[in-house]
Amino acid sequence: MNSERVILHVDMDMFYVAVELRERPELRGKPVVVGGAGPRGVIAAASYEARRFGVFSAMGSVHAQRLCPDVIFLPGNFPLYQEVSTDVHAIFHSVTPHVEGLALDEAFLDVTGSLKIFGTAKDIAHLIRERITTEIGIPCSVGIATNKFIAKIASKAAKPIATAEGVRAGKGVVQVESGSELSFLHPLPMKSLWGVGPVTQEKLDRIGIKTIGDLAALPLHVLTVAVGEAHGRHLHDLSHGRDERPVESERDVKSIGHEETFNEDLFTYEEVHRHLVRLCDAVASRLRAHQTLARTLTLKVKFSDFHSITRSITADGGKSSGPSLVDALTPLLKNINLAPGVRLLGVSTSNFTDERAQPSLFDEDQVRDDSWDQASEAIDHIREKFGKGAIRPGSAL
Repeated sequence: MNSERVILHVDMDMFYVAVELRERPELRGKPVVVGGAGPRGVIAAASYEARRFGVFSAMGSVHAQRLCPDVIFLPGNFPLYQEVSTDVHAIFHSVTPHVEGLALDEAFLDVTGSLKIFGTAKDIAHLIRERITTEIGIPCSVGIATNKFIAKIASKAAKPIATAEGVRAGKGVVQVESGSELSFLHPLPMKSLWGVGPVTQEKLDRIGIKTIGDLAALPLHVLTVAVGEAHGRHLHDLSHGRDERPVESERDVKSIGHEETFNEDLFTYEEVHRHLVRLCDAVASRLRAHQTLARTLTLKVKFSDFHSITRSITADGGKSSGPSLVDALTPLLKNINLAPGVRLLGVSTSNFTDERAQPSLFDEDQVRDDSWDQASEAIDHIREKFGKGAIRPGSAL
């Protein structure tokens, strides 16, 4: 483990709800959720007051109403959430260029090189929290550690806690000092580890593994027999606090992509394809922002049992428009069996170039990337002026 690194994981508290409460402060302290109230509605986010009753994200709205009859439903305003996220990330970048965004509401920051400017890691964490609270008007929690994995768990430990008796304020900032990683990790339940879903948890339950400490004490060969070679080694490393992954800012990474975990598993091609269109549009926008084209396009699908597959295609030249990415990846999606249920969908691009893909003379239906230049330029201009959610692909709605 590299003890020289100082990594922050900053996570907004109940992000969607917090943004809504900023707009409607009269609802503060009440059980508020963002989501549809109908019979097929799903909770996207819940206030801590709603969580007191057992209401959480990804829960069906009907079930939530049974648990908390007084719950207040608010429709989502995703263009607004995207704008707030942009403001939040601007604060991150004012502290360090090494920012790895994970979603609209969370990011890793490597602040190792910022200590001489802003003070200690805790000073930086409190500065970020104060600026986000005062300038943007929403709360966040920060975890500090020597690697990304432990920083993420530390940020969760910093959050408010909802109990039957009430909502208890969180610490706001939790730092796991170098050398104390294992004493912090080992008492925690297994579900705290990345990659431990219901299937893995059931397998570990069979051999009496309840805490991360129990897992760390298990011989590696026993663990790999229980959960598989690659997964076992991954969990073994995490249980010992090992995570050497760097914080990868967009300017450093060799790929540009986006992925999303769904509140409910998707089973039909039409549902998944709508999200594919939206993800391709977002990735294409980032490619153009970096003034680059991508030759290699990769589709990632994670199923309900946490099994993942990837499918890639490499073109003769680069692409940077949403329609051309969709056109290339759609055949890959059509050849994937979606029956097990899609939990996560991802689109990533790599193998960057300055040369465009040349359309085939034998494929009249192929989408020409350059034919979208003017439209893409107009889209980027609208988003720059009015926000990322101002314009979206119609087929993704």
